[in-house]
Amino acid sequence: MKTTRLFSTVLAVSYFAFLSVFAQAQDARWAIELRPGAHLATQKLGEVDLKPGFGAELTVAYRFMEHLGLYAGWGWNQFTPDVENAGHFEETGYTFGLRFQHPINDKLDYMVAVGGIYNHLELEDEEGKIYGDTGHGFGWQAEAGLAIPLGERWRLTPSIRYRSLSRDLTLGEQTTQLDLTYFSLGVGVAITF
Repeated sequence: MKTTRLFSTVLAVSYFAFLSVFAQAQDARWAIELRPGAHLATQKLGEVDLKPGFGAELTVAYRFMEHLGLYAGWGWNQFTPDVENAGHFEETGYTFGLRFQHPINDKLDYMVAVGGIYNHLELEDEEGKIYGDTGHGFGWQAEAGLAIPLGERWRLTPSIRYRSLSRDLTLGEQTTQLDLTYFSLGVGVAITF
């Protein structure tokens, strides 16, 4: 949890530093985006059903061609089992990939992205104490959405995303394979510079 707070603080400070340095750039190639979202699991996680979850992601993107760019970031997502007093699962880690964005008209772009995730799952009790951790591993994601300008530098980015992550969780002598697959409906807010 301390690592999460430290990383969030570093990202926030970096965000404001980039903003002040590059705010006047003529050719906006960089973007920073905060994307909160609601999640709907597509299957059981191990042996339990999951209630709808929520989370957020902060990414930095660099457009290296007219319509194509790279992105990387960090995210936190939480899911609660559909069982009384079972605590919750947290998926945290890193995201990276390619994003294609192209105009539909002069006020709206469509966007598609594919990439990887390097995440882990933690099982926490109701007080937030971690009693299971899968360790980090690779998964993948695909996304489609819109980019709606809000002035010169800001944009709103509603999107739908599909994510898949498979990890093994060992509790005592028992190891369970956890396949976390879900749809995420989110609306990001991005600033370009």
